[in-house]
Amino acid sequence: VVIIEKMQAGQTFPGRIYHFLFVLHMLLVAEAQIVYSVTEESSPGTTVGNLAKDFHLDVQELESRDFQISGPNKRYFEVDVKSGLLQVKDRIDREELCGRNDKCSLEVEAIVNAPLNLFRFEVKILDVNDNTPSFRVPEVVLNVSELALPGEKFSLPKAFDADVGGYSVKAYKLSQNEHFTLDVQNNGEPSMFAELALHKPLDREKQPFMKFTLTALDGAKPPKSGTLLITVNVQDVNDNIPIFDKHLYKATVLENTPPGAAVISVHARDLDEGLNGEIQYSFINQDHDNIVDKFAIDALTGEITVNGGLDHETNNAVELRVQAKDKGLNSRASNCKVLVEIIDVNDNPPEISVTSLVKVVREDAPVDTMVGLITVRDHDADKNGAVQVKIVNSVPFKIKNTYKNHYSLVVNGVLDREEASQCNVTITAIDEGLPPLSSTSVITVHISDVNDNPPRFKEPVIFVFVKENVPKGSVICSMIAEDPDLEENAKIKFSVINENRVTGLFVNINSDTGDIISLQSFNYEKLKTFQFKVQATDSGVPPLSSNVTVNVLILDENDNSPTILAPYSELGSVNSETIPYSAEAGYFVAKIRAVDSDSGYNALLSYHLSEPKGNNLFRIGTSTGEIRTKRRMSDNDLKTHPLVVLVSDNGEPSLTATVSVDVVVVESVDDIHTPSRHVPIKEDSFSDLNLYLLIAIVSVSVIFLLSLISLIAVRCHRTDGSFSRYSAPMITTHPDGSWSYSKATQQYDVCFSSDTLKSDVVVFPAPFPPVDAELISINGGDTFTRTQTLPTTEKVRRNLLNKYIMPYHGVCCMHLSERIVVTMGLLFWGIIRWDNSSKYKKRYENTTLSKSIKSQSLVTNTIFSAYFLLVNIYLCKSLVQERLIVIDNLFSFHRPF
Repeated sequence: VVIIEKMQAGQTFPGRIYHFLFVLHMLLVAEAQIVYSVTEESSPGTTVGNLAKDFHLDVQELESRDFQISGPNKRYFEVDVKSGLLQVKDRIDREELCGRNDKCSLEVEAIVNAPLNLFRFEVKILDVNDNTPSFRVPEVVLNVSELALPGEKFSLPKAFDADVGGYSVKAYKLSQNEHFTLDVQNNGEPSMFAELALHKPLDREKQPFMKFTLTALDGAKPPKSGTLLITVNVQDVNDNIPIFDKHLYKATVLENTPPGAAVISVHARDLDEGLNGEIQYSFINQDHDNIVDKFAIDALTGEITVNGGLDHETNNAVELRVQAKDKGLNSRASNCKVLVEIIDVNDNPPEISVTSLVKVVREDAPVDTMVGLITVRDHDADKNGAVQVKIVNSVPFKIKNTYKNHYSLVVNGVLDREEASQCNVTITAIDEGLPPLSSTSVITVHISDVNDNPPRFKEPVIFVFVKENVPKGSVICSMIAEDPDLEENAKIKFSVINENRVTGLFVNINSDTGDIISLQSFNYEKLKTFQFKVQATDSGVPPLSSNVTVNVLILDENDNSPTILAPYSELGSVNSETIPYSAEAGYFVAKIRAVDSDSGYNALLSYHLSEPKGNNLFRIGTSTGEIRTKRRMSDNDLKTHPLVVLVSDNGEPSLTATVSVDVVVVESVDDIHTPSRHVPIKEDSFSDLNLYLLIAIVSVSVIFLLSLISLIAVRCHRTDGSFSRYSAPMITTHPDGSWSYSKATQQYDVCFSSDTLKSDVVVFPAPFPPVDAELISINGGDTFTRTQTLPTTEKVRRNLLNKYIMPYHGVCCMHLSERIVVTMGLLFWGIIRWDNSSKYKKRYENTTLSKSIKSQSLVTNTIFSAYFLLVNIYLCKSLVQERLIVIDNLFSFHRPF
């Protein structure tokens, strides 16, 4: 607890004693709050306290953190950000702020940013003697009967001083006279008043009236004073005064009591008769508070009623002085006191004020991030002023009570700017009165964007159809990606991920627009489809990205004309065919064959006879290309018939090819000769092919014999007990597909890769562990799951072949005999492929070209088998050295020959 008292220079010693006692009292009762004090009417710039020191703030950071005073009382104070001192900003009038309350203090708030924090402290306003005592009226006239007895008292108006405490009215003085003295009434009441007491009997004949002065003094040194002129008119006999039933009346009234409602009735009696005994009731104006104006009194009955304007928050109790005065010529009066307690009702709804609010909150702000400071006030008392604050709508924020009626608005969930760029937080404050009153305030919190969303394509895989022969530089498609973020976080750049070098030769992409541009003109016959990936990356920090797979499908265009196949050739050379004169209708003359490099309808061919026109002797199958006779020959027909066959595809536009065929009519079948169907081939060429084939067969036979001899030698060298000096062979399999094989004191871990297209095999030598010990794979995998002891090396090899070698299209640790069997099988497979080559058998049936293709196929298969056997001879070296040799991806049979 820190209490700082600033005493005005020049105060007297008793004043300092008063401040010392006040500070001592506050030290005993103060709670954990910083309290400053300053005298009212202090000039602007007067230092009140050191905020930086008391709140442990760095003076150098005050200006950068925007340290300032906030709240409803900020007009009176300011803070010097260079020194951290709290200073007076505007005139402070204690009487204006607190009225006549004994205690006067202001709750002040200071806010500092980065990070946001709120400091609260109290400034006590000390009274100075800046007001003089005064009376409501400058003069009062008293009518006093000459029969008044000594000791009789007459009420005087009460002096008013706006100051409180020691500076309020403390004493009254009456000017010197011989008939009256002053009787000051205090009796422990907060208000004191003076009465004029008759000290010496009056004699109207000697002195019909008299004047003197009443002076009111405050408690200052020196005191200030105010005067009242008193005129006493001495009147004739009315010797009984009205007497009230009670000197003190007490009543209670609700602050919302309507005007005209009765509060209490006072009653007085007068023993005189006639007008001297008739009593009139009235209020005695006491001061400038005008509290008496809120009530009215019936002059005849003494009933006090409400005039209106009662407010518990302004005055919770009212003191009224009622005078009873008779109607005699020399009227006499007496007075009593009426205390009216104003009962609070719940007539003030809570007031919500936002003292500070962060303009923008990041959407990744963590929970409990402070957004704003809220103050709630209810001017009612007790339960009527107890307030509960809550958020009524569903938003990711919550209210935390930090101090009394001060609250913090903090983040209470995940913020998502893409769902809502701003949140309207509806705050409701409800008091505990009956019925409860409430008020609502809506706070708008703006949410700033962070880069938390990667760009998104509509589909993970898209297909683009492009016509072949599209010009280089054409836009074949445009990529569209969406990013729900804002500004730079949503600015997208496109790029092509070149997984292979070929893709970069085909297309490029505009990084800004996403247009995919062809780098060449595509040819469907060479390239039918290709695939690449496009990456969309935003410009946020850090950048986020996503990919889409683009499958480009080349669409065929009719850009290839039909090609005539041998033995016929296109227009420019004449092909001859002969038919006998006796040929019947439907006699087969020739068959025209053509192919088209295009596909689909562009490659669908049709055959027509274009010349001669109106031919009625021959016809051609539109789909088969077979030329047949329509009818039998006649003597009028020509001996030679030149035919022009038009071959056209179904493309748009259609492309054609033509072939000329001269059909010669002979007398008999024996004269038929078709030289154009046979292509002469040189004998020496065919002999060379046979020579190559013979050499290949002899080489394979020699290699086979050498391999057999080597196998017999190895078998003879290896005795039956060759493994007696080794421990039992063991093979250990691992969960990831690797295995280890061991015999004697040498162990090999052979590991097959399962994540590539190849059958990668790695052999590692390692010390062989004990039989019962666990084996750990050297490739970083898991420990072994099974250990199997093999009885013979034959079984080991066969298990390896069946389990690991064959599924990966490789050969690893096989016997030479097994390799030879495989080699011979491949040789026979090549011979069968040579014999059953169906692709060219139909097209070149019974032609020399067909034989040439078959011979080439046989040679190729033979050479391939020889190459395979040579590799196996190299593998035999591992058996001789008694070591395992693993060959990685020797060859693959993925494609048919």
